[in-house]
Amino acid sequence: MVQTIPAREISLYELEEKFGLQLATDTNLFTEWTENLPTLTDGEKQAIARVKSNYLNLSRHRLISEEAVKMVVLSPLLDLAGFYQLPFDIETETSVEISAEDESFIVKGNIDVLIIQKRFWVLVIESKSSKFDVMTALPQALAYMLDSPNPAQPTFGLLINGREFVFIKLIQQEYPWYVRSDALSIERDSELHQVLSILKRLGELIRNS
Repeated sequence: MVQTIPAREISLYELEEKFGLQLATDTNLFTEWTENLPTLTDGEKQAIARVKSNYLNLSRHRLISEEAVKMVVLSPLLDLAGFYQLPFDIETETSVEISAEDESFIVKGNIDVLIIQKRFWVLVIESKSSKFDVMTALPQALAYMLDSPNPAQPTFGLLINGREFVFIKLIQQEYPWYVRSDALSIERDSELHQVLSILKRLGELIRNS
């Protein structure tokens, strides 16, 4: 009997058991979030200071919804990183379906934001309301990333709840494995600067590949 589960309900344990996913602990496997990051211009720093100010102002009144996180925080960061310009394209609510090797277990869902270059998946983004821990988005994002049409290439992911950001790198070889960054906070300028630098760095890697 085939079991179908929504991606938002998948657990890391189920991804490990059904798809062989493993967490790699070697930090040298994911240097893209720490090394050779581009320096931000004064204009870029001013722009993300505005993003921070907008988020903090709105969060004083209420918890920020998932849609507001996309609008207030994510959208301007993607703009600053150049993902709204060629050679990139953006899709929203992209349908995804992955199945275990014996096809007895199927995961279905929709990617919040998908950045692509031609057919290559550049960045899978899963957003949550500020009321949720950012890591609650990890299993869902990994499930989507496992469905990349180019499994020979690394796929990158970004988890965001407005307050925090976590980057993921997934590689599918003999078995799929992933590495994740530390959680970076919008409340610390250096870490918010790093978020934009990482996004710009990932864009550079794709352009130059």
